[in-house]
Amino acid sequence: MEKIARQGLLYDFYGALLTEHQRHIYEDVVFYDLSLSEIAEEQGISRQGVHDLIKRCNKILEDYEEKLHLVEKFEQTKKLAREIQSLTKEFAVTKNMNLIHRIEEISGEIIELEAH
Repeated sequence: MEKIARQGLLYDFYGALLTEHQRHIYEDVVFYDLSLSEIAEEQGISRQGVHDLIKRCNKILEDYEEKLHLVEKFEQTKKLAREIQSLTKEFAVTKNMNLIHRIEEISGEIIELEAH
């Protein structure tokens, strides 16, 4: 997964667990694409301080993901939902009942993902 996209997903799932200061600076870098120098000047801290804070935030967010796996489960669920979507379109054309059985299996996998 592209680094910026992953950072965005991690932030979506775990960003509320960062401090307000961390969230503000992290958003400036990841979502608003501000330079470290711009943020440092705005915040009255060093460029290195901004760099270190972003690095620390990335580590915090990755640690949450390592423990909770919410992004991983989200990605798996999206993949399975796309497969269901494809199978339902195919079923509409073929009326192949085996496709319905596969859809039932996939929906069971999604339910299991959410249970863990």
